[in-house]
Amino acid sequence: MVPNSIKVPVPWDYVAPHGVLCLGVEPATDFDKRGQGDDQLRDKDTGERVWLVRVLDLDPEAGKFGASKEFKVKVVAAQQPVPPASAVPGYPPMVEFTDVMLTPYVDSQRCKGGANKCRSRLAWSIKASAMTTPQQQASRATAA
Repeated sequence: MVPNSIKVPVPWDYVAPHGVLCLGVEPATDFDKRGQGDDQLRDKDTGERVWLVRVLDLDPEAGKFGASKEFKVKVVAAQQPVPPASAVPGYPPMVEFTDVMLTPYVDSQRCKGGANKCRSRLAWSIKASAMTTPQQQASRATAA
């Protein structure tokens, strides 16, 4: 039987084949520790701090059917991840992530009332160990 807390390792290109732009980084909040000084969420497996990186999916199909083009990647690291410099001045930098793990869960936020009005859906939590400059962009920069 497949465990409910399955974590699926995938390459970053599988998650966002068209790339993403970094919109910001912030500490993830542990709501059970809220208001107690250091209320940053810690990873259950490693004890490291969890950071939320907001990204914009560059896939032209993203955002169709009411879905958002934005999503968050949880980065587990001791220090806050710093986005690389943008290759295009005035625009957010492109980023990618290493050691990506997907964990499925049921998003029931749109569930109102009984079973016939429930619009819950399968969603994915995305966790990574680091944020980096995309390899394609890095190889172009060294070739120039």
